[in-house]
Amino acid sequence: MALADLKSAQAQLIQAEKMASLGELTAGIAHEIQNPLNFVNNFSELSGELIREMEEELEKGNKQEAKNIAEDIQSNLEKINFHGRRADAIVKGMLLHSRTSRGDKEATDINALAEEFLRLSYHGMRARNHSFNADMYTSFDASIGKIQVNRQEIGRVLLNLFNNAFYAVGEKKTKMKDNYEPIVTVNTRLSGNSIIIEVKDNGMGIPEKVKDKIFQPFFTTKPTGEGTGLGLSLSYDIITKGHNGLITVDSAEENGATFIIQLPIDITTSS
Repeated sequence: MALADLKSAQAQLIQAEKMASLGELTAGIAHEIQNPLNFVNNFSELSGELIREMEEELEKGNKQEAKNIAEDIQSNLEKINFHGRRADAIVKGMLLHSRTSRGDKEATDINALAEEFLRLSYHGMRARNHSFNADMYTSFDASIGKIQVNRQEIGRVLLNLFNNAFYAVGEKKTKMKDNYEPIVTVNTRLSGNSIIIEVKDNGMGIPEKVKDKIFQPFFTTKPTGEGTGLGLSLSYDIITKGHNGLITVDSAEENGATFIIQLPIDITTSS
């Protein structure tokens, strides 16, 4: 009975971790959608004002001025259409990420996936802490092409690493204040028979005495309530068991951390 209870508790914790990741992802997506919707609302409101101005000019007999206003309205409609399509693309992407994973792999642009989740993670952090800011730098190797991965699972790994990086630099910013500029860097490259994804931050770093424990289930360096200790453990399983890869960390206390994902080259497909 005790074993069954333990397995049930572990399953609940794993589900809680997945739901936490979903919440963070949703916050980022909400911010992404809000941006084009603001444009749609603003240009719609402006167009309504322009129509009233055009009617006034027509009543005055100023046909040329009315024609000029009509051109402005047409320009606004094009902008509304553009930003509406942006919101539509974001929603479609959200539905793609939320679909039930069956463990299937598909040809995926890993650079685009990393860039997308980096942005979503950042906006998710900003949604929780409006004063948060960090510089982000990327260096993506275009020669990688597309790779066969489980898009949803790799996205979960990247989201976890990005969230941890932003959390680390945020904590250091609180401590160092104006003497510190938070930076998160993401690189991809081909190296021998592997594809490398590096997620680097200049945050608090990981103490040497706990580096060997960070991929263990339920281990966390965050304060109580800040994490379940399952994010890196799940990430480790996804990379090593689900994709036959490796995930390691290079870090020194107070000097940031670099997480390195290696995926075997034989999962690569032509782009």
